[in-house]
Amino acid sequence: MSKIMIVDDDSNIRELVRVLLRNGGFEVMEASDGRDALRAVANGLPDLFVVDLMMPNMDGYELCRNLRKYYENLPVLLLTAKGELPAKVKGFEAGADDYLTKPFEGDELLLRVKALLRRYKIEASQVIPIGSVVIDRGSFALTINGETQGIPRKEFELLFKLAGFPGKTFSRDQLIEDIWGYDFDGNERTLDVHIGRLRERFPAESVGFRITTVRGLGYRLEVVS
Repeated sequence: MSKIMIVDDDSNIRELVRVLLRNGGFEVMEASDGRDALRAVANGLPDLFVVDLMMPNMDGYELCRNLRKYYENLPVLLLTAKGELPAKVKGFEAGADDYLTKPFEGDELLLRVKALLRRYKIEASQVIPIGSVVIDRGSFALTINGETQGIPRKEFELLFKLAGFPGKTFSRDQLIEDIWGYDFDGNERTLDVHIGRLRERFPAESVGFRITTVRGLGYRLEVVS
């Protein structure tokens, strides 16, 4: 049974989300702010965080940054009343994986939680099948319709990152830091060029996925039928 931590200073919201998650078959942990959440995980990590943005002591943005610093492979779903684009951008840049605006439907919350858990499970396997392509990070090999193909290392890492979380939007800063490192002294144009090359190598009509530009945010990989 997967364990979910709810981090929200509103006890009514925590109760609502707790009931929804338990009815969905999940075990639940709770914290009233970011500090409480970090103290709680010292006694055992959950499989996913559902985090409010506006909280006392440590807000959702700072909590996300701390989780990404110490626990890189834990999914985070932001659940907040702040639905404006700048808030979303800031949340994704802090390390959130997905964003659900209050008020929300219980079924949608459960669907997003389950989708995030699946994405992280796929990435942890080191082998990602996406469309007609199989990406093996262990051997840095790509197989397309049964044939092995080699591509430059940075393009491979970028594709693996995006394919590990289909439907997730990554900011440009996130991708640059993850693929090129914190001390990268280039600019966003480098990322854009690599995205362009991947699009040329893997046309959506042939491989079953596309890399989409999300205006004002960054990029995401989408599976196409």
